[in-house]
Amino acid sequence: MIRKATLQDVPHMQKLINAAANRGQMLGRALSEIYENIRDYNVAVERNKIVGVCGLHVNWEDLAEIKSLVVAPSQQGKGLGRRLVAACMEEGEALGIQKFYALTYVEDFFRKMGFRKVSREKLPQKVWSECIRCQKFPDCDEVAVLWDKRKAK
Repeated sequence: MIRKATLQDVPHMQKLINAAANRGQMLGRALSEIYENIRDYNVAVERNKIVGVCGLHVNWEDLAEIKSLVVAPSQQGKGLGRRLVAACMEEGEALGIQKFYALTYVEDFFRKMGFRKVSREKLPQKVWSECIRCQKFPDCDEVAVLWDKRKAK
């Protein structure tokens, strides 16, 4: 089941996110950051356990980031990541978002969902606000991908 995250989910979300960060797959998140942005997140739940997380962070009037996408290793390959991203994009489209981007190490996953690789420099500087906290800054090796509703038709 995919649903909006609740405050009670935060410690479990952080555990999933930071386990992936420790494997070098994404940027870690502090508890305070997840609590402050709880409305951004959807979670995948199986047997009352959080097994996936994905965030939608609005950057501008027509641009939002798909962020902190993680699925528990034991649950991968079941379509949860795709469903989490789709839930975030549906929410964004309901708000009027036209373009979604992600910074990722799994470009193929996003390509299968209709995203295309773009130069990071093509994204507005506003999207880099979290990057300054990353241990890889300024030598980021993530790939920027973009889905544009106007070009997806």
